[in-house]
Amino acid sequence: MKEFFQFDKYKTDYKTEVLAGITTFLATMYIIIVNPSIISKTGMPFSGVLTATVLVSAFSSIAMGLYANNPVVIAPGMGLNAFFTFSVVLGMGVKWETALGTVFWAGVIFIILSVFNVRTMIVKAIPKQLRYAISAGIGLFITFIGFANAKFIVDNPATLVGINKIDPIIATFIVGLLITSILVIKKVRGAMIVGITITTLLALPIGRLYGDASAINYGVPTLVTWKGIMSYPDFSLLFRLDLLGSLQFALFPVVFAFLFTDMFDSLSTFIGVAEAADLIDETGEPRSLKQSLIVDSFATMISGPFGTSSGTAYIESATGVEEGGRTGLTAIVAGLMFLPFMFFSPLLSIVPSIATSPTLVIVGAFMMKPVLKINWGKFDDSFPAFFGMILIPLTYSITQGIIWGFISWTVIKLVLGKKEEVHWMLIIIDILAVLALVI
Repeated sequence: MKEFFQFDKYKTDYKTEVLAGITTFLATMYIIIVNPSIISKTGMPFSGVLTATVLVSAFSSIAMGLYANNPVVIAPGMGLNAFFTFSVVLGMGVKWETALGTVFWAGVIFIILSVFNVRTMIVKAIPKQLRYAISAGIGLFITFIGFANAKFIVDNPATLVGINKIDPIIATFIVGLLITSILVIKKVRGAMIVGITITTLLALPIGRLYGDASAINYGVPTLVTWKGIMSYPDFSLLFRLDLLGSLQFALFPVVFAFLFTDMFDSLSTFIGVAEAADLIDETGEPRSLKQSLIVDSFATMISGPFGTSSGTAYIESATGVEEGGRTGLTAIVAGLMFLPFMFFSPLLSIVPSIATSPTLVIVGAFMMKPVLKINWGKFDDSFPAFFGMILIPLTYSITQGIIWGFISWTVIKLVLGKKEEVHWMLIIIDILAVLALVI
């Protein structure tokens, strides 16, 4: 195993990889509950979507570790599940069986593009300045998600966003954030896991001894709530997709939307994690990129038959990377940890969002490192990079930040007569981006 995962080459060991895998799982496990809660609004059974979520997350992450040897977890994507539910099924009136079919066909196209290196060519067409910006933008995005999950930052009609008033919940989050950051600074092994555990314990008294979490916890006053141990898996959604019905011409824009969004979410994640953790090969590209993209494509293709929206690489994988994970064993450990929760999903409710939020905030800070590589003294480089970077958190969409970063880079460079800095593939991407915006 040591030779298979190349521990010596990547200067890691079993303990580090296992801890990193556990950390990554703890940062991504929310999808087991959140994904079914969103997709079940289509009329699909919650328990069936939960089983599909676990299966896609486990099989895809394990495949990532074995085939690509990368520490990146794959699971049904946030944003993609909302598009599936609110835009395609509820918005367009498409039956959920048919919508699952569009997810499958998007996956088939993903695999074709990946096998023939088209997606790899796309990555090589992205200017390095924009790659650095994407990584930093994802860092800002992760941090924003962490603050929002803890309700530290909330919506404000006057200023769009604002800081929430200090209450027991916010105070617990702040204490957890400070404790976790100190553990990380002191390089304590398993700092993220320890931080999540301590914050969970600190949250136990909320709603019991003081405070009330009802406003943010679905009417339940206690933030840490015991909901039992076991629940049996529901396989009712397996192979319920409508393959032929999803091939109708009117649904081609839906397939394209899944294709485009998932493709750039995945690419940006691989680039962002690689740049932040220096997981770069000898050519300067993200390590094992083709293999990683093939696995990501596989995840999308199996998502439809299993009964959920597209699988995609998770930016929360950066938590495990920051914990020291450098090989596929990290992804395998995380993937294996999903499987028991087909039976023990209620146990996940023990860990509240404010316990994982400090980890997301800290990882966001670490992912800002590539911003130092942006050529700030050359404005035709720095402005498109800044534009794309800042739009990722402000639009709450990695894809939107990437699209506007690409378009602004292309327009500025061409107007300045620097066409040699615009790869022909980038122009094609821009055209597709404009189509995505119109759709």
